[in-house]
Amino acid sequence: MLYHLLVPLAKSHIVFNLFTYITFRAAGATVTALVVAFICGPPIIRRLRERKVGQVIRAEGPASHQGKRGTPTMGGLIIILATVLATVLWARLDSRYVVVALVATLWMGGIGVLDDFLKIVRGKSQGLVARWKLVGQVSFGLGLGLVLLLWPLATNLRAASTQVPLFKYYLLTFWPPLYVLFVTVVLTGSSNAVNLTDGLDGLASGLTAITAGAFAIFAYLFGRFDATRYLGVYFLPGAGELTIFCGALLGAALGFLWFNAHPAQVFMGDTGALAIGGALGTVAIMLKAEFLLLIAGGVFAAEAVSVIIQTSAYRWRKKRHGKEYADQHRVFRMAPLHHHFEKLGWAEPQVVTRFYILGVLCAAIALATLKVR
Repeated sequence: MLYHLLVPLAKSHIVFNLFTYITFRAAGATVTALVVAFICGPPIIRRLRERKVGQVIRAEGPASHQGKRGTPTMGGLIIILATVLATVLWARLDSRYVVVALVATLWMGGIGVLDDFLKIVRGKSQGLVARWKLVGQVSFGLGLGLVLLLWPLATNLRAASTQVPLFKYYLLTFWPPLYVLFVTVVLTGSSNAVNLTDGLDGLASGLTAITAGAFAIFAYLFGRFDATRYLGVYFLPGAGELTIFCGALLGAALGFLWFNAHPAQVFMGDTGALAIGGALGTVAIMLKAEFLLLIAGGVFAAEAVSVIIQTSAYRWRKKRHGKEYADQHRVFRMAPLHHHFEKLGWAEPQVVTRFYILGVLCAAIALATLKVR
């Protein structure tokens, strides 16, 4: 919004020329989202507490988590509000990249709101039935895949394609229907991975800030012709505007972390986790950097894989040897992965801090792939 209002004034007042720079607007979006989260956080938390919108804890979860019962949830509203407001304020609103990212955030956040609401009403840890949650995620993934096929964002590249890390100017091209399926899998997997990671105070929000920061850099570089030519990656005209969106998500995650750090005053719930996962997945898809998301969000991926392994191994052993054997011989002491380390005796802040370190390492490796081509 500020871009459209103030850039025309640059002819008479040179100071407004600052708003033409993506780096300036990205910094502004980051700070704005952080401030909005700080200002809106307390009243939102207070309203959630007054309405008794408390977290429902699974009975089979770690015993140390039972004390968190009743902590306000749906705090993801803070992240969504801060991200959307900061993006609308600082980004170019005629950018299709920005519009799609905002729609993805709101769509996935809407699914999360419904899921959290049903959990609270029913007083159980299960909210929206899994298949209906999946329907909402898949429908958006299919829609996004079709839109990108029919109206490509980067007209200089094949629509049904993605870049591959470590290879210079290499596009992995898909059969169009397979590309739509690929987009759907990435989007669904990303949203669910963040949701599974949101199990400890500050874990998902801190990792979100790290991953969003990495993708802010990717978006900026991929949107500059000189940088892409130097790095040997494909130029995506207009993609630089996603730097503002990623900066806003970074600031919102850090602002939320202020209230979500151990001991948490509020949880993001599915409202925030699904919105974040959908946002990151959509940004990666539009940047044709899905494999970079797998690397930069390596901790998110590990959390999701741990659940898949645990569930698959349990079902196989139950079918082959019976339920008692399957219960006693699990791959992990508990899934997702962060609970496994809690069961090993790690304190919650210790798990979170060490996962942050791994998250920074994953982001650094993803950034390093830009030079290793």
